[in-house]
Amino acid sequence: MHRLWWRFVRFGFHLLYNEFAWTYDFVAWVVSLGQWKAWGRTTIPHLCGECVLELAHGPGHLLVAMAGRGLSPVGLDLSPTMSRRARRRLAKSGGPAVPLVRARAQALPFRDGCFDSAVATFPSEYILDRKTLRGVARVLKPEGRLVIALGAILSGRDPLSRFIWWLYRITGQGEPFIDRGKAILARAGFSARVTWEKAKHSRVLLVIAEKNQAG
Repeated sequence: MHRLWWRFVRFGFHLLYNEFAWTYDFVAWVVSLGQWKAWGRTTIPHLCGECVLELAHGPGHLLVAMAGRGLSPVGLDLSPTMSRRARRRLAKSGGPAVPLVRARAQALPFRDGCFDSAVATFPSEYILDRKTLRGVARVLKPEGRLVIALGAILSGRDPLSRFIWWLYRITGQGEPFIDRGKAILARAGFSARVTWEKAKHSRVLLVIAEKNQAG
């Protein structure tokens, strides 16, 4: 039953990133009560350096925000639909050109030590893949940092707020990640800590993973 559930979750993420990508912004707005973009931006103050790799960039909201704050982001996503949507959004923003790369997070096509930071917002299970994390450690500079937004809690205690947090938990995001995530990050060469960041009427759960120089 557990395997069947995760197959269903993976299938749902696949549809949202591909065939139903046109609904992504609407779904994100609904599940966050309009705070989705603000949740993603909470990662920016925790990034170090200027050259930032965003894993699974989706429709490109965070790429636009990072470029607007003077950073030099590079976006990576496997979905051609999301790449097109992000490219259009970046063009409309009028900001500097942002490179977009189509590739799997488990096979990063970048040279060693070329990024100051990497970021992932509300990722699916790919983020805990050993190949993903070892690849991220490889492309980060010795003092590099991986920032992951895992989930968010709305300030209210109403049924809707609790339901949204429940959704994050059952899709493998939020606190269940932390139980095994820190150990996996350590084996990949990171020292991780957890923090909560305020965003409008909610709090966002972040993991800040520093690359071990010995790694």
